[in-house]
Amino acid sequence: MTRTDDLLPIGLEDRLPTEARAITTAMRNALGAMDSHGYDRVSPPLVEFERSLAGRMDGVGTQKQFRFVDPASFQTLALRSDITPQLGRIASTNMADVPRPLRLCYAGEVTTMVADQLAPARQRTQIGAELIGSDTVAAASEIVLLALEAVEATGATGLSLDFTLPDLVDTLAADALPLAEGKVEAVRRELDTKDAGGLVSAGGEAYLPLIHAAGPLADAIVRLRAIDAGGVLATRLDALETIAANVGTRARITLDPTERHGFEYQSWLGFTLYAEGARRSLGRGGTYAIGGTEEAATGFSLYLDALLPVLPVASAQKLLFLPLKHDIAIAARLRREGWRTVAALSENDSPLSLGCTHHMANGEPQPI
Repeated sequence: MTRTDDLLPIGLEDRLPTEARAITTAMRNALGAMDSHGYDRVSPPLVEFERSLAGRMDGVGTQKQFRFVDPASFQTLALRSDITPQLGRIASTNMADVPRPLRLCYAGEVTTMVADQLAPARQRTQIGAELIGSDTVAAASEIVLLALEAVEATGATGLSLDFTLPDLVDTLAADALPLAEGKVEAVRRELDTKDAGGLVSAGGEAYLPLIHAAGPLADAIVRLRAIDAGGVLATRLDALETIAANVGTRARITLDPTERHGFEYQSWLGFTLYAEGARRSLGRGGTYAIGGTEEAATGFSLYLDALLPVLPVASAQKLLFLPLKHDIAIAARLRREGWRTVAALSENDSPLSLGCTHHMANGEPQPI
């Protein structure tokens, strides 16, 4: 019988064995891909001082975090809603003297007080990697390719990349398409909503072509080069073409140059990952500066819960029934060989009642 207080809060749910196994397997495979490229795993705590997290979360709403007072220090603590800022703290403190570029990866749970309409879960499994200390096309290309490889390692297929240029308006407004300082934010906002009328009213008529610049990467770059008075975007567009050439046919590539949702703290490059069959994006990445030190970094975050619908269906796992008074040494050997075992605890236990696929016969597993 379910009691009222057994119900979970909105946005939280249990992961039962099938889903938990799928997420665990996906995490292990994705982390293995990162490890194979020299990314060392770190594991920061679930809770930190709110001030420390906020100081490295430029553009990320700390008001969405669960906060409470630490009975030991009487300071405000916060449950992390994003692991990326924690890696910035680690790189800036405990690993400040480690030679750059520094390659780190992570996996863990994050929580938020308020869910996104497109992603209603308030607790998610986040996994990702950060390349710290290099702001180059080579670094950005490595991270994009690593993100693709990590997703491929989970078994997801039909991958797509959507690039954006988070600092596009600032770059153009500084010289090529000048804007008064007070109008920059309004122009950004209207471009976010693709509102042509609002853009004109905000004084950004010269930015109207950007609304129509989105699309397949090659076409979008042609449109942007036509807009790029003075060539201030040339290095960014060249970088996108280089990264796309390295990606090749592994993913479909598009460009939405004015997309800023979720890229509030990224600098010249941002990207979103999708997979065929997934109802929403799998994660995001891009270039940024670590808050507090302004050290250059490039990274990505994936949310394994979003991957669940596209993960391959796992084949039924073999489960071996061990009768009462079974040979412990033989059972240990079989587990080392990869068998999962379930031992009988009473005469009432049977292979079928425990969901087993095999039983012991003459000291060896036999199908039921």
